[in-house]
Amino acid sequence: MRPSSHLVPAVLAGFVAVLVGYASSAAIIWQAAAAAGASAQQIAGWMTALGIGMGVSTLALSWWYKAPVLTAWSTPGAALLATSLHGVTLAETIGVFIFANALILLCGITGLFARLMRLIPHSLAAAMLAGVLLQFGLHAFAHLDGHFLLCGSMIAAWLLAKALAPRYAIVVTLLAGGIVAWAGGDVVTDKITLSLVMPEFIAPDFTFTSLVSIGLPFFLVTMASQNAPGFATMKASGYPLAVSPLIIFTGGLALLLSPFGVFSICIAAITAAICQSPDAHPDAGKRWLAAIAAGGFYLLAGVFGGSITGIMAALPLSWIQTLAGLALLGTISGSLYQALNHEAERDAAIVTFLMTASGVTILGIGSAFWGLVLGGVCYALFSRARRA
Repeated sequence: MRPSSHLVPAVLAGFVAVLVGYASSAAIIWQAAAAAGASAQQIAGWMTALGIGMGVSTLALSWWYKAPVLTAWSTPGAALLATSLHGVTLAETIGVFIFANALILLCGITGLFARLMRLIPHSLAAAMLAGVLLQFGLHAFAHLDGHFLLCGSMIAAWLLAKALAPRYAIVVTLLAGGIVAWAGGDVVTDKITLSLVMPEFIAPDFTFTSLVSIGLPFFLVTMASQNAPGFATMKASGYPLAVSPLIIFTGGLALLLSPFGVFSICIAAITAAICQSPDAHPDAGKRWLAAIAAGGFYLLAGVFGGSITGIMAALPLSWIQTLAGLALLGTISGSLYQALNHEAERDAAIVTFLMTASGVTILGIGSAFWGLVLGGVCYALFSRARRA
């Protein structure tokens, strides 16, 4: 079969990854920026800088390693900022960004984060990934209740394409859903405007209170709830790349762009799983092409950062979530197989999976981190008991 026949699914996987990333949390970014007192023009500039930063880092890292390395902003970190920046000046907010990204860069330089990641067993990493993605898989079917025609047509298209032409299953699903949504009047385009907004440099202001009360928690949440799941996802998908160089690159780039509103550039987890799945490319050594496509779409989203919210609002949420869930089914099933394949590690893996899937937040840190912690405790205890 011609190599070009694999290119369309790879490009579509990159498109879906970026679409899901923006649709799931772009609104949170706007809330966080608004809480800091940024104007609409400044917020649009932040979105431009974030898109360019993620695009450049995804393209550079995927090309260099020839592996699907996707970057993303820290959604848990953005949620923390949205609730913590009220009463903080815009200059102090930039100071928080610089402080947190400098700490992330320091973690990469010292190798501390890499040493912690090496302690995670593969079965627990796979279980955590399955737990993170579970809700996305459920969303593939959850909208049947209120949007039966749209979601039912997408599921039917996916089933038929999966049976007849599995490589193009997501392509067919996307097109089928788009046609039904458009015909049903669910795509609202009247408020979409394409505009280029240049990022604005904002001089930082460092205050002890904001750095300790916001910057330090933001750094911890970003590392525990975004970077750790991101590296675990790569490991579970068969791409155990060196941790420290990636942290140095992403943390350093985020630090450089912090004055322009880039609060974080991290290793992606959920969106990366889309490009790391067999649906993106049957050859694991060629799935970096899907990440390259995602990097291009990131840059496109960055160039039109001022319009991205309108574009996201134009698409039905049910269409986006159903598409994402179906795109991730292969990754979810593969992760569960890897997590539960070894009987001796099965109990620890299922604890990791369920704790992660619970969505609980403790001390401001998300369930993916606590799933690894609790699963790791079980793994250590059960391993010691078997040796006794």
